Amino acid sequence: MIVALLVAAAAVADPLPSWTDGAGKKSIIDFVDRVTREGSADYLASRERIAVFDNDGTLWIEQPMYVQFAFALDRIKTLAPLHPEWRTTAPFKDVLNGDSKALLSSGTHALLQVIAGSHSGMSTEDFSTIVGSWLATAKHPRFQRPYTSLAYQPMLELLDYLRSQGFKTFIVSGGGVEFMRVFAEQVYDIPPEQAIGSSAATKFVAVGTNGKPALLKEPQIEFVNDGPGKPSGINRFIGRRPVLAFGNSDGDLQMLQWTAGGAGPSFVALIHHTDAEREYAYDRNSTIGKLDKALDEAQRQRWLVVDMKRDWQPIFAEYQGAR
Repeated sequence: MIVALLVAAAAVADPLPSWTDGAGKKSIIDFVDRVTREGSADYLASRERIAVFDNDGTLWIEQPMYVQFAFALDRIKTLAPLHPEWRTTAPFKDVLNGDSKALLSSGTHALLQVIAGSHSGMSTEDFSTIVGSWLATAKHPRFQRPYTSLAYQPMLELLDYLRSQGFKTFIVSGGGVEFMRVFAEQVYDIPPEQAIGSSAATKFVAVGTNGKPALLKEPQIEFVNDGPGKPSGINRFIGRRPVLAFGNSDGDLQMLQWTAGGAGPSFVALIHHTDAEREYAYDRNSTIGKLDKALDEAQRQRWLVVDMKRDWQPIFAEYQGAR
């Protein structure tokens, strides 16, 4: 009798307790049930249950700037004494002068220059160590807590729920893959080999008198995993079309279209940032995480649009650290 009660309780337990009860939450649970219940017309074998998620603005905070970009700015300031030419060379001089408006108005190429300049010239192991040290001490300028504590609690629950139902979860982000791999397992329980992102070129070298092999990060960008690059990255590194995808910006549009365009069942969704009080409110006119064309497409295709203010109860997990 006790065992039966425990089984019954587990069956009715809410898999997404931080999501407000409503049509959005119900649609997620209904889809998962349809594709995992044997005998269902939409049943998918576990090997086909591929779920992909953008990172910035979908799994964790991206305002007032991408977390990796905040790291890059700090690194530029640290490395500036070794590069006196940066004082007179854009976009580095904008970083050193604190002119964020000029920097952001310079476009994607300038941002990539900053990231390349701050990330290159070191081994991949050294880079991971530096990122880990920075994440351990850096705090978000508004919330004054570590960036790793600013993952979205409802999305952490969704990841856990999907994995419990046999899904394999991947990050597919425009951010640097080696940056994400430092924290992906700790924060999302997603192993580094299941993180797909933009990447810089690396060169195999022998270091030191003993010729220890290492991969040296170079300033050239090898692959940009954003916009149309996301379906290409999925095809290259996963080799299966996803059946579930979540994003939050126009940079995710092609990934969502690619997922929705499969022959079988699929589920795609956008996170819409609508809560200025608890997080941020932005969409069509934002320079970070712009949501314009993808929002229109979601409305045309009747994809789920998650309203952060309405659909999420807590946004972040509770944090006990000093404020």
